[in-house]
Formats: sequence, structure tokens, C-alpha cells
Amino acid sequence: MKKILSILGSTGSIGKSTLNIVDKKKNFFKINYLTANKNFKLICKQIIKYNPKIFVINDKFIFEKVKKKFRRKKILILNNFSTRDIKRSDITVSAIPGIAGLEPTLSAIKKTKKILIANKESIICGWKLIYNCALRFNTKIIPIDSEHFSIYKLIEKENMNLVKKIYITASGGPFLNYQKKNFKKIEPKDALKHPKWKMGNKISVDSSTLMNKIFEIAEAEKLFNIKNKKLEILIHPESLVHAIIEFENGLKKFLYHETSMIIPLANAIFNEKLKIKSFFKSKNKSQIKNLSFKNVDAKKFPLISIKQKINQYPSSSIIINAANEILVEKFLSKKLDFLGISRGIIKILSDSNFRKYAVKNPTNINLIIKIDMWARKTVEKNLHNA
Repeated sequence: MKKILSILGSTGSIGKSTLNIVDKKKNFFKINYLTANKNFKLICKQIIKYNPKIFVINDKFIFEKVKKKFRRKKILILNNFSTRDIKRSDITVSAIPGIAGLEPTLSAIKKTKKILIANKESIICGWKLIYNCALRFNTKIIPIDSEHFSIYKLIEKENMNLVKKIYITASGGPFLNYQKKNFKKIEPKDALKHPKWKMGNKISVDSSTLMNKIFEIAEAEKLFNIKNKKLEILIHPESLVHAIIEFENGLKKFLYHETSMIIPLANAIFNEKLKIKSFFKSKNKSQIKNLSFKNVDAKKFPLISIKQKINQYPSSSIIINAANEILVEKFLSKKLDFLGISRGIIKILSDSNFRKYAVKNPTNINLIIKIDMWARKTVEKNLHNA
């Protein structure tokens, strides 16, 4: 029987990787619904190729354009994600970037057996809502970022009380070997040249500042119910080991795989390893002999200093995430220099109203949005007054 598959964010890098898996196992899947923002050409290609029952398009202009183009095709094209219109899926991949992915993720959980989640912002801002919703609707949650999928697999059947440390690795991004004096000259095109991974613009910038690793620490705390002090970041330029678990008995375990999101995705989708044995061929067997690890240089990557603050209060992560989204957007549009990203995040942590909003318990999506909006307005005000 075919698996009914849905993708939140089908035109992004995770969405496209998921559809690459569909291409290799065409007889295994039936596409239920796809969602996207405004990539008109790719949306049209996906409608024609995958024939989904529903396509949800966030951008109003592109929605009207696509609806007109496919008015004679038997497909429901929507501008808003509605649980009422969505049929149940076996597997849903949640890959809409940013806080915008939270509400669709919560809606999808109600109509899916298994959700593969790659939207770190949803986890760090709305984990309690996601967890409680999944519990209520009996939905299995599997993280598919390479680091968290690695942790997920490494601690399977392990006693968490025996875990001493969890190390999350970072490639160091495009500026690992830059001299600090050159950071002033960094432009958006430089930050988007990740040495190992092909990713979207926002996550590529987060990787260049190491903000993505701070978010991954926050995610790991929530996903695996582990204390911040047990989590560390290690620079691993080869990007082949994605997490290391150190146990109280002195043993360490790590999970190694090459830099392809198809690997964690396919392993999360299929329970039977035989079904994916022909998917992958090692690019370079000698790579496993050349693994290096080192500590983060805090002078180059000052955001490492907020590691312990990301979940200091119930809503700290919501504020930091919102600030980062605005600052990265400003940098990408050349309205802010590269160093301004870390300056802006560190500045909001010292704002006189930070604690007032950070201590709020994010029990519903409206409160999360309220806290998020305060952070965004504060960052805009700080930039205007700078």
C-alpha cells in the first residue's frame, strides 16, 4: 500500500530533497498536499509532476496566478493552510523556514501519523504546543536536521541518565579560516557560499554566524529533555560526524554520514533499511580517516556567548529567533553589515523590557506571536536609532 505523503515547504531545499526520494520510489508514495510561498515556476512544475490533491500557496499574487493557470486541472489550490480541507497523511515533512512554519506544523500534526520536522524555529518557539498536540493526536515526531536525527538515532534504547555530554558539530561555515579583521568586509554573497551544504539563504547566513548551532542547542534541550550544560558545540570542518554522545562509563558514540539531507530524510521515512540500500554510494571512503574537531573561536563567532541564554527563560528563544530573522533579512538586503547581526542579538538581550517578555510562558500561538512581534519591533527601533 502506498504511503500518503505531504510536504510543508515543497520548494525549499528540504522539500526538494524529499521529492528526490519520491522520484526514486515512485510506486511507494501518493502525494496528498504540498505548500510553498512564491516560486511560481517550481510550484507549476510540482503540480504537473506530482499531481497533489491540494497545493497551498502563501503568496496572494502567486496563488491567483497559479489558480488561473490550473483552473481546468482537478486540484484544490488554496491561499491559506486549513486543517478542514486537508486529508490525513501517513508522513508529513515540516520544512517551512522561520516562525511562519509553526502554525502549519501544528495543523499538520492533527492530520498525520508521523511528522518529520526540519523547522528549528517552530521547535524552539513552540515546542510545548507541538509536543502536546502530537501527544493528543498520537503523532510521532522525528527531527530530520542532520544533528538532531543523529542524536535521535544515537540515544535510541539508551538510558538518558547515563548520558554525560552531547556534542553538536558545526562545519564553521564559509568564514572558519577568515581573519577577524576581514569580517567587516563580508557581503551576503560570501555568507551564502557554504563549503559543505546546499541550503536556503537564511539558514546559510545562520551557519556563517553560528546562530544555527545556538538554535540547535535550544532544539536539543527541548526535543531530548536534556540540560543546556550537557550540550556543547564542536567545530568539525569535514561535516561528516553530526553528533557525538559521551556516556558516564567513558564510552563515546558518533553517527557519520555524508553531507546529503536525503540520508536522514530517507532513514526517517523508511523503517526497513532494505528499501534504501541502493540510495547511497560513498563519495570518498578515505574521508573517514581524516576527521578533525576543535573548539569554537568566540572572538570570530561572538554569538557562542548566548548558548546558555537561549532557553534561560520560557520565551528567550522566541525573542532571539525573531531578532535573528529580522537582522538576517536586513543583512541579505544589504541594509546591515555582517557584524551587525551578532551586535543586534546581543543588544536585545540587554533591553530593559527583555525579561518582561522572556519570562512569559508561551502557552498559545497568539502569545508567541505577541512576544515575536515585540522582539521584531525592538530590533527595528534599535537599528533606526543606531
